[in-house]
Amino acid sequence: MSSQAVAFEGTTDNLWSSHMRATVALGVPLVGAQLAQMAIHTTDVILVGWLGTTELASVVIATQIFFIVFIFGTGFTSAVVPLVAQALGRSDSVGVRRSVRMGLWVTLAYCVLTAPLLWFSEPILLKLGQAPDVAANAQSYLRIAQWGVFPALGLMAIRSFVTGLEKGGIVLYVTIGMFFMNAVVAYLLIFGHFGAPALGLHGAAIASVVANVTGFLIAVAYVESQPKMRAYEIFVRFWRPDWLMVKEIVWLGLPISFTILAETTLFAAASLLMGTIGKLELAAHGIALQLASIAFMIPLGLAQVATVRVGLANGRHDIVGVRRAAVAVLVISVVFTAVGSILYAAVPRVLGGLFLDVRHGEAGAVLTLAVPLIMIAGAFQLVDGLQAVAAGLLRGLKDTRVPMILALIAYWPIGFACAWVFAFPLGFKGPGVWFGFVTGLAAAAIFLCGRFWLLTREKPAR
Repeated sequence: MSSQAVAFEGTTDNLWSSHMRATVALGVPLVGAQLAQMAIHTTDVILVGWLGTTELASVVIATQIFFIVFIFGTGFTSAVVPLVAQALGRSDSVGVRRSVRMGLWVTLAYCVLTAPLLWFSEPILLKLGQAPDVAANAQSYLRIAQWGVFPALGLMAIRSFVTGLEKGGIVLYVTIGMFFMNAVVAYLLIFGHFGAPALGLHGAAIASVVANVTGFLIAVAYVESQPKMRAYEIFVRFWRPDWLMVKEIVWLGLPISFTILAETTLFAAASLLMGTIGKLELAAHGIALQLASIAFMIPLGLAQVATVRVGLANGRHDIVGVRRAAVAVLVISVVFTAVGSILYAAVPRVLGGLFLDVRHGEAGAVLTLAVPLIMIAGAFQLVDGLQAVAAGLLRGLKDTRVPMILALIAYWPIGFACAWVFAFPLGFKGPGVWFGFVTGLAAAAIFLCGRFWLLTREKPAR
C-alpha cells in the first residue's frame, strides 16, 4: 500500500456523545500511562532509600537533573502531537511520516547536545554546594542513566503517532510493562538477589535504561506489526533529512519546553521558600506536593487528549469540531479534578499519614503542618488541571509562543510574587506559598482558556 493512500479512520462526527466517548477512550490509557510513569520513579527512590541516606540523597539529586534534561526534551516530542493530528485530520500521510521521523531526529540531536551535562555533572553539583560523596555518586548514576534519555524521548515521539491515530491502549500497556521490568531489574541489581551482582546505585541506573530501551523497541515493533501503521512508512529511508520539518518541530517545541521548564522551576523555587521557613515546613510541603503531583497525572493525560482531538478537527478545518472537542475534554477534566479536590479536603490527615509514621520523632508535627497544605492542594488541582488542558488545546492549534509568554507571566510575576508576599509580608508562611501557587495557576488557566476562546471565536480553524 502506498503511504499516499492511507486514510485515517477516526471520530469525525460532531455529536456531543461522540466527542465525550472519544475523549474518555483516549484519556483512560494516557492517564494510566502517566500514573505508571510516575510509579517507575517512585519505585527507584524507595528501593535506593533502603541502601542508606547518602545513596538516597545521591539518587534524588541525580534523578532531578535527569528529569530537567528529559522534561525539556519533551517539548519537542509534544510538538509532534499537533503536527501528526493535523496531518491525519487532512488525510496527509506524508505529513504524518515527516512529523514523526523528524521528531525522532530532533530528539536524537537534543540528546547528543545535552549528554555532556549529564556526563560531567559532578563539577556542576559541587558548584551548587552538594556534598562531594553525593556529587560523585550522582555523576556515576547519570553516566549510565543518560543512555536511556533517547529511548525515553523516542518512545514519546512514537506515542504521539499512535495517540494521533486514537490508539492509546498500547501506550498504557507498554508503560505498565516498563514499570514491572524496572522494578524487577532494579530489585535484582541494586541488592544482588538471585545470583545477580549487587550494584547499588548503578543497578538502579541500569534498570532504568533497560526499561526505557525495551519500551521504545516494543513501541517500534508494534508500529511495524500493524498494517495500518506500517503503511505510513515511518522508518522507511529514515536517514533522509527534512530540514523544513525539523525547523517546524523546533519552532513549535522550544516554547513548549520553556513553558514546562518555567513551571518546573517555579515548584523548585517554592521548595526553597519553604526551606527558609523551616525543615518541618519543607517536609510537609514535600508531602502535599507529592499528592498534588499524583493528582496532576489526570489532567496531564487529558491535555494530550486535548491536543490530539483539537488537532484532528483543526486539520479538517472543522471549527465546530474544534470547539466541541475542547468543551468535552474541559468538562471531563473539571469533573475528575473536582472529585480529587473533595477527597483532599475531606481526608487530608489520612492522605498525609500515608507518608509518615507518626509514632516516631517529629512526624506528628510534620503531619499537622501538612494538613492545611493538602487541603489547599484540593483547590490547586482545579486550576492546575484547567491550565494544563488549556495549554493542550492551544497546542492542537499549533499555538505555542503566545501561550509560553502568558504562562511565564502567570507562573513568575504573579505566582511566585504572590507566594512570597503571602508567606512573608502577610505572615501566612507555608500555606501562603500554596496560596501563591493557586493564584499563579488560576491566572494561567484564565489566560490560556481566554486565548483559546479568542482564537476559535475570531477566525476558523487553520
